[in-house]
Amino acid sequence: MIEKDATPVSAPTRTVPPLRIGDLVIDPPILQAPMAGFTNAAFRHIVRQFGGAGLLATEMVNARGFVWLDENEAEHPDRLWGVADEPRPLAVQIWDNDPETMAKVGRRLAEEYRVSVVDINFGCPVRQVTEKAHSGSYLLREPNRMHAIISRLVQVCAPTPVTAKIRLGCSRENINCNEIARVVEEAGAAALTVHGRTAADMFRGNADWERISEIKSHLRNIPLIGNGDLDSAEKVVAAFDQYDVDAVMIARACLGRPWLFAQAAAALRGEPIPPEPTLPEQRDVMLKHYQLVVDRFGDEKGTVLMRKYACCYAQGKHGARYFRTHVAKVSTPEEFHSVVEEYFPLHDPKAAKDTESVSSAAGS
Repeated sequence: MIEKDATPVSAPTRTVPPLRIGDLVIDPPILQAPMAGFTNAAFRHIVRQFGGAGLLATEMVNARGFVWLDENEAEHPDRLWGVADEPRPLAVQIWDNDPETMAKVGRRLAEEYRVSVVDINFGCPVRQVTEKAHSGSYLLREPNRMHAIISRLVQVCAPTPVTAKIRLGCSRENINCNEIARVVEEAGAAALTVHGRTAADMFRGNADWERISEIKSHLRNIPLIGNGDLDSAEKVVAAFDQYDVDAVMIARACLGRPWLFAQAAAALRGEPIPPEPTLPEQRDVMLKHYQLVVDRFGDEKGTVLMRKYACCYAQGKHGARYFRTHVAKVSTPEEFHSVVEEYFPLHDPKAAKDTESVSSAAGS
C-alpha cells in the first residue's frame, strides 16, 4: 500500500542481525508491543498487511480471569480472539501474581493455542493491575516472586519460550532494573524487554534509553529488547546505532500508523523509507480496520470499540480535534461513516503551503 516516492535515510552503522528468542528467529528484530484495549486480532491483521513487524503480540490477558472462564465453560477472553488461527510468530502476554495460576494459562497457550512466545507482564503501571491486583510493575519490588512465576512458566511451557517485560523500576528513587534483569535470566526467561520509564512515570517524560542500554552488561546470554518513544523509522535506526540492544519494540506510535513497522524495517535494511500513505489512503485503512472489528463484535459494540482507534488514526492531523469530538459519540455504523465522511482530516495545510512555495520558487 505504501508505494509512492520514498525518503532516503542513513543506513545503520552496524549490521543488525535477526533476534533469537530460544529457537525462534525474529526477522526483522522489530516487535509490536502488547497494548491493552488495542492490539487485538483486527489491529494485528492490518499490521501484517503492511509488513515489517517481526513479532506481533496480543493484548495482555488476565490469567486469573482466563482460569475462571475456563472453569465455568465460558467463552475464552476476547483478548485471545484470532489467536488460534492467525499466522505465526505470535506472542501472548499474560499477567497475575500467582505462579500456579500463570502456569495453568501458560500451559494452555503453549499446548492448545501453540503460540510462539508466552510473555509475562511485569511492566503495566495501571493502578487496577498494580495496587489492586499486586501484579504488573508492582512485582518489581518482589524479585523472588518474579523468579517463581518465570521459572514455573518456563517449566510448563517448554519448548515454547517464555519472556518478560519490565520497567526500569517502581519509581525514579527505586530503579532496580539491573537486579531484575539478572533475576529474569536466572529464572530461565529467553528474552527481556525493558520500557525506559518507571511505573510512577506512567507515560510522562522521555524513555531513558541510556538506562535500557546499561542493562545489557547484566545479562549473560539472553537478548535485550528496548521499548519507549520509538515513533519513526529514523528513531528505530538510531536506537540500534546508539544503544546496546538486540531488538526494539514499537508501542503507542503504531496505533494510528500501522505502516510504521514497514518503514522501520526498510530503514534497517538501508533502503529508502516508504512515505506515509495519503490521507485518503489512511482513511481507507481505518475503514477496513473498522469493518474487521464490526464483523467480530457486531454493529453496536464494534462501533463503540472503534472510537478509540479512530482517534488514533486522526492524531496529529489538521482538524483532528473536531473529528475526535464527533467520533467519540457514534454508536452505529451509519453514524460512524457519516462522521468519517464529514470530519476525518483529508487536508494538510502545511503540505499545501509547501507545494505553493515550490511552485512560486519554480516560477520566479
